Amino acid sequence: MCYRIMDSKLSHFSKTAGPGILFASTAIGVSHLVQSTRAGADYGLLIVGFVILVTVMKYPFFEYGSRYANSTQTSIIDGYKQLGKSALWLYFLITITSMFFVTGAVGFVTAGFFENLFGIDFLGEWTIIILFGICVGILAIGKYNVLDSLIKMTAIVLLISTVFAFSITLYNGPIEHNEDFIAKELWDISGIFFLLALMGWMPTALDLSSWNSLWTLERMKQTDYKPRLKETLFEFRLAYLITGILAIMFVILGAFIFYGSGHELSNNNSIFAHEIVSIYSQTMGDWSHIIIASAAFSTMFGTILAVFDGYSRSLQRTIELIFTKKEELLRTKMRSLYVIFLLLLSMGSLTVIFQFGDNLKELIDFATVLSFVIAPIIAIFNFRLVSGKYLEKKFQPSIGLKVLSFIGIVFLSGFAIFFLVIKFVI
Repeated sequence: MCYRIMDSKLSHFSKTAGPGILFASTAIGVSHLVQSTRAGADYGLLIVGFVILVTVMKYPFFEYGSRYANSTQTSIIDGYKQLGKSALWLYFLITITSMFFVTGAVGFVTAGFFENLFGIDFLGEWTIIILFGICVGILAIGKYNVLDSLIKMTAIVLLISTVFAFSITLYNGPIEHNEDFIAKELWDISGIFFLLALMGWMPTALDLSSWNSLWTLERMKQTDYKPRLKETLFEFRLAYLITGILAIMFVILGAFIFYGSGHELSNNNSIFAHEIVSIYSQTMGDWSHIIIASAAFSTMFGTILAVFDGYSRSLQRTIELIFTKKEELLRTKMRSLYVIFLLLLSMGSLTVIFQFGDNLKELIDFATVLSFVIAPIIAIFNFRLVSGKYLEKKFQPSIGLKVLSFIGIVFLSGFAIFFLVIKFVI
């Protein structure tokens, strides 16, 4: 009897699993491999507390995307329309304002890991163009099915590699500080800007919560299985927990291997990728270099695929809701727009990358701070949809989660206002 119950639960989980893994893959890319490692390398273990804090503060608003989709069988973007056309238009403006910078930052980093893996540096901008072309081709042909399969394979490889490297690094302990080492100050203007950038994408940009709802619905269509609410939430919570733990691991890796060495992580995407891969190969042995390089590139490639799909899918749904009234006619006419948005996203993101040139940190920091500034708006929208008349009482979050939501909104709003003041007033 116990065996049958366990087998049934595993079967249901396998049919539900997918959206949470996609979320984790999207998060683990730049925010973990780049920002968390930089945080540990520049500021040491002091950053761990902020990583935990912002991950907890953002949690409710990411979960609400999955909760709303399972409960209503519609995306949370549809919910924004319920809040009023102005809310939907604001989400649309947020999306088109941020999507080229976010995709550009992720693509720039992915190209660096691609060049590191294959040992090439002569393609230059063509590396990113080729990568974007491959992403558009894969998603235009395979869409969610291919995305789901690729992400699951790369996520497992990176998880095992990171845990192994972290364990060895923890055993070896931190490096000895260079005699001339001077720690960076976290509470000056430069340090505060970096902290905001780190929290902007920790674990990822909050406006990406709408992707959870779209992927939840797409997974239901793919498996023809409607999970119970607690099944959907369990899958997301497990992925979110793993995402948070991995972020802490990357901060510690950066702190133990780089902090105090006097070594400044490169601003060149290819060299930076090489330094990140070296973190693993130095601790695990030279034999692991090709495995780690492959895993790191695969993870970033999975991230850029998820970003392309998420933005194109959310943009398509938003435009459907804004510009058409008859739902069936809308779906027939708009289906081909997914590919058009993939192409538009790739061209706009390439323009952003070329504008920033070979400046990895500036591009990523700009994209992540932008995400943090708009986070309070998305947080308020998501909370309203799951705590009021728009969702049945039985599907609404617990009192504890609602309280955390209030605290999270105050936290995100306070930091966003603080940034705007020191940026444009002081």
